[in-house]
Amino acid sequence: MTVTPAAPVDEESTAKLASEIEALGDKLQNVRASIGKVIFGQQQVVDQTLITLLAGGHALLIGVPGLAKTRLVETLGTVLGLKDKRVQCTPDLMPADILGSEVLEEHEDGRRGFRFIPGPVFCQVLMADEINRASPRTQSALLQAMQELRVTVAGHSHEVPRPFHVLATQNPLEQEGTYPLPEAQLDRFLMEVDVGYPDLEAERHMLIATTGADDVQAAQVMTAEELMTAQRLVRRIPVGESVVEAILGLVRSGRPDTTEITEVENQVAWGPGPRASQALMLAIRARAVLGGRFAPSIDDVTALVGPILRHRMALNFAARADGVTIDDVINRLAAPYA
Repeated sequence: MTVTPAAPVDEESTAKLASEIEALGDKLQNVRASIGKVIFGQQQVVDQTLITLLAGGHALLIGVPGLAKTRLVETLGTVLGLKDKRVQCTPDLMPADILGSEVLEEHEDGRRGFRFIPGPVFCQVLMADEINRASPRTQSALLQAMQELRVTVAGHSHEVPRPFHVLATQNPLEQEGTYPLPEAQLDRFLMEVDVGYPDLEAERHMLIATTGADDVQAAQVMTAEELMTAQRLVRRIPVGESVVEAILGLVRSGRPDTTEITEVENQVAWGPGPRASQALMLAIRARAVLGGRFAPSIDDVTALVGPILRHRMALNFAARADGVTIDDVINRLAAPYA
């Protein structure tokens, strides 16, 4: 048997990569500090949203009104130097209200022609507020932009700016007049971020800071170009074989037709697809950098498996009738790796 020798390690390249990762980690600490001046008691939410952006993805923020979801998006735009826009989703919102439309106009010489007027999707961070209040037709208008980074209007394709991220919000309580997002659109969101209430001390700090005479503003720390450089760096971070196996084991065990876990077979209607594995791989790399580490660990996998898989799985009727939740199933999947 012929044994192929291992490729020599390029120490210079490794040292350069480590230096770049360290510099990015320091920059991200400044980003977190700037965001923390205006967003109180939501460190996990901030971190998960930053991880989503570093991984080049989109996030679905789930939480009741008044938890600073809108302000978080505006603050991210300021701190990261991104052009942000907001769309308030309502049942009568049309696709053209997001994508833009072509209008007929007459030139000075009498000729007529169509001119494209870009919609709010032509930005770098788009906040789709209460996205499940928009009609399915309007929801689907975002699919092409989220996946292909372009939109098609009247047969013509238009590229959206880079980087491009959608941060959508959803109210978990008020379901009247809403349209649940289809599975295809949910799968486009890299992460589902649960926005909870702040703790007592954080709420006390927020109460004092936001009702005084001084209006504290976040400062810009990065630029759009630096963010795209960071996204490329995240993809270069090495991942150990044991971590890769943990990702594959977790995701595949969540599928009823490939799992060996009886509870999943009996409770899950459909499980996560390959895009979940890709999202988890990118997210754990970004989390490692955010934590000042040069490579992700299995702890990163277990920490992010909930936000990555939660919106990519569905329970069957029997499980819902028994009071089982998706988090119960995910915790069962992650137990062997904890």
